Amino acid sequence: MSVNEYDVLVIGGGIAGMEAATALGDMGFSVVLVEKEPSIGGIMISLSKVFPTTDCASCISSPKVSTVAHHQNIKLLTYSEVLDVRKENGEFKARVKQKARFVHPEDCTGCLKCEQACPVMVPHEFNQGFVGRKAAYVPFDTAYPRSAVIDLNNCIFCGACERVCPTNAIDFLQKDEEEELSAKAVLITTGGKLFPMERKKEFGYKKISNVINGLQMERLLAPTRPFNTVLRPSDGKVPGKIGYVLCAGSRDASLGNPYCSRICCMYSIKQAILLMGALPLVDVTIHYMDIRAFGKGYEEFYRQAVDMGVQFVRGRVADLNELENGDVLMKSENTDTGKIVEEKYDLVVLAAGILPETHNRTATEALGYATDSIGFIKPRADTIGATEVSEGVFAAGLGTGPKDIVDTIAEADAAASSCASYMKENFGKERAEKILRELM
Repeated sequence: MSVNEYDVLVIGGGIAGMEAATALGDMGFSVVLVEKEPSIGGIMISLSKVFPTTDCASCISSPKVSTVAHHQNIKLLTYSEVLDVRKENGEFKARVKQKARFVHPEDCTGCLKCEQACPVMVPHEFNQGFVGRKAAYVPFDTAYPRSAVIDLNNCIFCGACERVCPTNAIDFLQKDEEEELSAKAVLITTGGKLFPMERKKEFGYKKISNVINGLQMERLLAPTRPFNTVLRPSDGKVPGKIGYVLCAGSRDASLGNPYCSRICCMYSIKQAILLMGALPLVDVTIHYMDIRAFGKGYEEFYRQAVDMGVQFVRGRVADLNELENGDVLMKSENTDTGKIVEEKYDLVVLAAGILPETHNRTATEALGYATDSIGFIKPRADTIGATEVSEGVFAAGLGTGPKDIVDTIAEADAAASSCASYMKENFGKERAEKILRELM
């Protein structure tokens, strides 16, 4: 098996990975970016708007996707996973599996004819299950690569997609392929995920139809949303009264998640403001323990929500129950008055906290970095730069701890800078000689 050599291996193609890869590529380093999903973009590309500016999230992330996709110094491996990593003579050897799409991306034009012909319908992950997708599908409108994927777990092998493909790009005999990579440094941007709210049984998540999480509300509000307006899942009714539960899955030692996830207050406030614009007659109430508006302009953003009529109730939500008409009965304690209150809502949103993505244990041990009790990557104890997690290994984004998009991008740039310094210090002479050879 031939070994492809790069300066830096970036693991994860969300906003942090794309930012770091672009920064390193712009500095002249050769970068290979490995993303496990069929498209780069991560969580950010599925969001509605960003706080506190309410700029379009996709409008910010899509140009970054395009930059990464067409950068001369970046090799992109999507739908791929790092199986293991080992360190030899100061360099990293990684084994990467490229999963079979059963479609050749170089031949696929993204015409969607296979998707239209496919008779199988399953829940659409990008749209949080609110609508369906086909077994042959393009992940989302702005995906890169804009290539179809055949979901073999749900495919019935009817051949409809293959018959209508104008470029004969579909290949059911395609197999997973493994590739050996060599890199002088590794940058980890594996991202995060929402706390699984079904663990908080009192809230009835996935059992009560009209109890959703914050990322599901993002899809209902996004410009690329599945419906023309915000509708509740059970019956398609436009909600007139929406309740938010903050610190859902955060600051709760009984769930093994005792820390503040930082962004939940602010994304809930952002959504409340957007809801007031999308549904002018809606009543929005946010039940909170503490409002933590920690960033520049965040306190003003919170005050704007108050002025717009968003109600804030300090207290703890005890449980949620479904009524016959689909409404949700919320029982909570108002800690300002000391009273137990019951209130009905058309729709309840759980502001779920953030957890790190599960790390590959083999790769973790080989790369030599440590994680805390929750699973977030810890910086080296003997280094000033918080982005260096072991010698030659750097990390940024939600994998190192909960943070907003602004801090994620800043940390990604810092990690790229630290990585570049490491490369210059340890491989500067070798790199200079390589550049001279290429010029001759």
